[in-house]
Amino acid sequence: MPLTLNVGLAKKIGQPDYGSLGASCNVQFELHSALLQTDLAAFHRQVRNAYIACQQAINDELARNQHQPGRAGNGHAQQHDQSHGNAVEHGNGHSSYDGKNGDNGHRASQKQFEYIDQLARRIRGLGVRRLETLAEKMFSKPVADLTSLDASGLIDCLKAIKEGEIDLERALNGATV
Repeated sequence: MPLTLNVGLAKKIGQPDYGSLGASCNVQFELHSALLQTDLAAFHRQVRNAYIACQQAINDELARNQHQPGRAGNGHAQQHDQSHGNAVEHGNGHSSYDGKNGDNGHRASQKQFEYIDQLARRIRGLGVRRLETLAEKMFSKPVADLTSLDASGLIDCLKAIKEGEIDLERALNGATV
């Protein structure tokens, strides 16, 4: 008997003059219900992969809308992440919040670069070259050129790889779900 899984995520960022910009993503798909009894780790991997896919879609959409005329950010907007739907709450919905709005093209902070480096060193088989490959696959640019928003997405991906929720080789090939 199939199990229907619904994973959702919404993100809202502040804009100048008390405005805001938001995006949400909901993914619904079927899994074999036996996963809950026989392979809980595989079930959690599926949920995490769907969550990461939604998070990347939201980040991409916010970045795209942020750069449209009349939507300039103020550089100091506060970010809020909130999970919705029937997703399993993971408590690690990042927040390397550095006081800057990563959605308006600001370069990633030094703290973000340091954290990326720290996470990458903890992942067996990653290394500097493969980290660059991962950044290119995810954002079509090298690590040094990441925006704050890009760096947040890479950090989330590295955390998931480190926790075994995403396979490193699949991520390097561009397939996280």
